[in-house]
Amino acid sequence: MFSAAMAGRLLTVSSAAAALCASSGFYLYGKQLDPSNVSVVRFGRAAYTTAVISYDYLTSLRNVQYGTEEYWALKSKVHQRSAERLRDLCCANRGTFIKVGQHLGALDYLLPEEYTSVLKELHSRAPQSSIVEVQQVIREDLGKEISQLFASFEDTPQGAASLAQVHKALLHDGRTVAIKVQHPKVQAQSSRDIVVIEVLLKAVKWLFPDFSFMWLVEEAKKNMPLELDFLNEGRNAEKVAELLKDFKFLKVPKIHWDLSTKRILTMDFMEGGQVNDREYMRRHSVDVNEISRNLGKMYSEMIFVHGFVHCDPHPGNVLVRKCPRSKRSEIVLLDHGLYQVLKQAFRLDYCRLWRALMKADMKGVERYSRRLGAGDMFPLFACVLTGRSWASLNAGISQTAVTSLEDTEIRANAARYLPQISDLLNKVPRQMLLLLKTNDLLRGIETVLQTRASASSFLNMSRCCVRALSRHGRSEARSNPRWLQIFLSEVLTLWQINLYELFLWMKASMLSSWIGNLVSCLQFAQ
Repeated sequence: MFSAAMAGRLLTVSSAAAALCASSGFYLYGKQLDPSNVSVVRFGRAAYTTAVISYDYLTSLRNVQYGTEEYWALKSKVHQRSAERLRDLCCANRGTFIKVGQHLGALDYLLPEEYTSVLKELHSRAPQSSIVEVQQVIREDLGKEISQLFASFEDTPQGAASLAQVHKALLHDGRTVAIKVQHPKVQAQSSRDIVVIEVLLKAVKWLFPDFSFMWLVEEAKKNMPLELDFLNEGRNAEKVAELLKDFKFLKVPKIHWDLSTKRILTMDFMEGGQVNDREYMRRHSVDVNEISRNLGKMYSEMIFVHGFVHCDPHPGNVLVRKCPRSKRSEIVLLDHGLYQVLKQAFRLDYCRLWRALMKADMKGVERYSRRLGAGDMFPLFACVLTGRSWASLNAGISQTAVTSLEDTEIRANAARYLPQISDLLNKVPRQMLLLLKTNDLLRGIETVLQTRASASSFLNMSRCCVRALSRHGRSEARSNPRWLQIFLSEVLTLWQINLYELFLWMKASMLSSWIGNLVSCLQFAQ
């Protein structure tokens, strides 16, 4: 631990830098330039915020005994102040900063609740480009004015995100489309912003050796160029639509390639409510349990069977609706910029790990957690992966329901074991990081829908694990008898899962009927 005086010197230097940046900002404002687009101003803000947060942690907790109630209460207040400062920095610098902040906000059970709850606000506080800037991007990339390309174009965006915003338009042939237009400054700023974040995180690691989030920078370096290439996003959308074409409930907007570039993506316009909007589902008679089951099916198929995973399922990217013709509930999957392509060896070990977790096979949990890079930290890794306590894992996560007490315990432990979690994240393969983020986002949706840890979600995962491992086994089989043995084993196992699901359904139906009869009898008795 370094001294408060050292943090004070860092704060002083950063304050001077911020003052210099501010004066530069006033000068640039006089020149009709936005200071937020100037690298030195953006760096000054980030350096000052980092110094203030570091100083707060160094000085606020130094006279309080570690582990006491007073310590944890005070630390929670420091977490809250720091999270709010970080949120304000992201909103001021926009672009890459908001994207990284949103990523952190999705890491439930990996970061203290104070951080995740505050940083989740960034999904609704993304910047918005003016219509003049939107027109400029369209003119530069498509070579024509908006009026030449579209019969009508709504100036007010349907929604704005950290990297782009979406406008609704009408083509000359009468089709309604959504046009995703990248914020004009993001492309140029992103690489410099990542360098700034890397430098500041190294400074934080120097002050606090136990806290290391360099994995976040590594992921940003790799993923940001992909997310900024909208042609890549269009290809991802078409690929996942083809892979999951058997899921009739899934809708992926069709891409209009003639009106798409690296900074513009034009697709069919699809309406719906956000997947966490229970009130919308009630008004439109959308079955919450069906949506939760289908969301689990979709992601289990992507992760375990195909190894091609949509890694940003926050509620704004997952819409639900009732099909006007078939009256079936549908899921609309948007924003295909970030996908993880899992290596086969990694995917198969991940399948085996989840199979062990669902069977409460703790030897298997240890074996495959170690193979996935967790080492001696395999108990912590299993808890982080599932969002469940070690006691629940030993009892079998498919057999024990999630309770509010367990959720509270998990969050408390996340705060206390933050250094160990940080060390774990630096050890596991890079592919695991986006899967952890995806798991947390899906768990958050299930929590809001009140369907978390339902038996059906684990049964769907079991089916996908069985199919994936069986398919691999058949591809490796060296004889027809061996191939047939693997095939028959798969059929038998899937049949057992279906039978168990039927048993659970009948049990739930009988219980529901019994409760209904009991209520009727009580009402009659009155």
